[in-house]
Amino acid sequence: MRRPRLRRPRLPRTREGQRRLVRVVVAGCVLALLPSAWLRVVTDDRLRTVADVPRTEVAVVFGAGLWDGEPSPYLARRLDAAARLYRAGRIEVVLVTGDNSREEYDEPDAMRAYLVRHGVPEGRIVGDYAGFDTWDSCVRAKKVFGVDRAVLISQGFHIRRAVALCQEAGVASYGVGVDDRHDVTWYYGGAREILAAGKAALDAVFEPDPRFLGPKEPGVARALADAR
Repeated sequence: MRRPRLRRPRLPRTREGQRRLVRVVVAGCVLALLPSAWLRVVTDDRLRTVADVPRTEVAVVFGAGLWDGEPSPYLARRLDAAARLYRAGRIEVVLVTGDNSREEYDEPDAMRAYLVRHGVPEGRIVGDYAGFDTWDSCVRAKKVFGVDRAVLISQGFHIRRAVALCQEAGVASYGVGVDDRHDVTWYYGGAREILAAGKAALDAVFEPDPRFLGPKEPGVARALADAR
């Protein structure tokens, strides 16, 4: 049985058709890049470094995957930055937010254990076990954990989206983008952000409910009270 042959798309042959195709391609590129431009505009004055970020009671560290139950190198860099901020007295509590959707995969507890090993007291670490994506983490930080202001910690290619979405969710935020080696994963993350920026724009406009909201939790307020 012969397989049907796929027809290759034909380019327009007329000059007018070619012009129309170019206009469509350019318009598509512009539309694809608009969300990224929005992220840059709304976050330009909200990015800082570990050395100059304003003192804020709460830091939020976003999950970035586990390797054999331990934080991936990218996630470890984020946690290292949080530990440095804590030791410098720039933050008092760390909210670690990540995926615990299945029993054998627990980002928040792995993040907690890493921070404890690096000098952050366990009582100053609060876990969000339903931070399935950036928008969910931001909304839950506000509505579940009562966070109004925070320092957000992530890689440079992700931090603008995190700051923009947390601002939209009602969390006044500064972002710390940690340095990382520009390897294949870094470039993949940067390319992925072009698509993720589009989803972020939709989240900001429509403000969907998180996959799981749940009741309010006093963990952050309790940890702050213990710190005083």
